[in-house]
Amino acid sequence: MENQPVKPQARTSRRRAPATRTQLDRQDWVEMAVDVLSEEGIAGLRVEVLAKRCGVTKGSFYWHFRDRQDLIDAVLEHWKTGRIRDIEKMTSVAPGNERAQLHHAIEVYGASRNRKGISIELAVRDWARHDTQAAAIVESVDLYRLECTRRLFVAAGLSDAEAKSRSLLLYACVFGLSLMHYEPFDNNLADLKQRIAEHIVAN
Repeated sequence: MENQPVKPQARTSRRRAPATRTQLDRQDWVEMAVDVLSEEGIAGLRVEVLAKRCGVTKGSFYWHFRDRQDLIDAVLEHWKTGRIRDIEKMTSVAPGNERAQLHHAIEVYGASRNRKGISIELAVRDWARHDTQAAAIVESVDLYRLECTRRLFVAAGLSDAEAKSRSLLLYACVFGLSLMHYEPFDNNLADLKQRIAEHIVAN
């Protein structure tokens, strides 16, 4: 019997499943933009850069935003809303506990644990040095912060004038701490910060 030629087996067609495209909503874009802002400053907020970082096309961006300015408006509003929410939470306290809450605010804002938050704050403030829109947002947040702590100092028994000076001193202190490298200055930083807080909050 003659050997019959062996027919090659038909290759099973294996078509790759189309890659799942990342679905981003408007808030995802804003949060990614804030991350880029903290790392690269306002110059990094370019549609091409964000789309590449998100792994999507520019068309996805324009589905959610009219243009780059629309994104910038959203980033500033996101930052402002978050900062106002934080300070309202930080200064909400039952009557009689105002001084303890002021101590807590100094401890939290003066800590260096949240490096990302500090980077975002500095990036927005640097942006505000060159942009009137950003400057107006930063000013509104600063005034709101000062007013919230001023009310705490007044509730703790200080005069309005003294409360204003203490409120400004508080923020000058905590923002200064976020900018300075002072760790080698004292071998007991916790005690040092406690004494500073006591000076700010004292009667």
